Amino acid sequence: MSDLKTRFWVDALRWRAEAAGASVYVARKGDPDAGAVLVKVLLPGLEARLFTSMRDFNGERVWTQPLGDDPVPESDADAYSGRRIDRDSDLWVVEVDDPHGRDFLNEPIEKS
Repeated sequence: MSDLKTRFWVDALRWRAEAAGASVYVARKGDPDAGAVLVKVLLPGLEARLFTSMRDFNGERVWTQPLGDDPVPESDADAYSGRRIDRDSDLWVVEVDDPHGRDFLNEPIEKS
């Protein structure tokens, strides 16, 4: 089981992305130890892809795309984030701005 604290995981994502020429913004800090994470990848044309973390049966972080595999309007991603924040005060929201649309996630992404 991964016991990496959320704040360190977010820092590692930021370092990977910035080393590759992308920008990362922590739009909302949640629980520094165990908060769930939403990653919004900004795309051209005011679109985005949204990823949310969860734990698998072994306690490892995996990712799902709650709004589907295809890009959505950024406003839809923001609305989803707002609803999640209303239900989970420990939630982190991280925005990745990369001209190539990369997410920089190391863990598995489950397809919807």
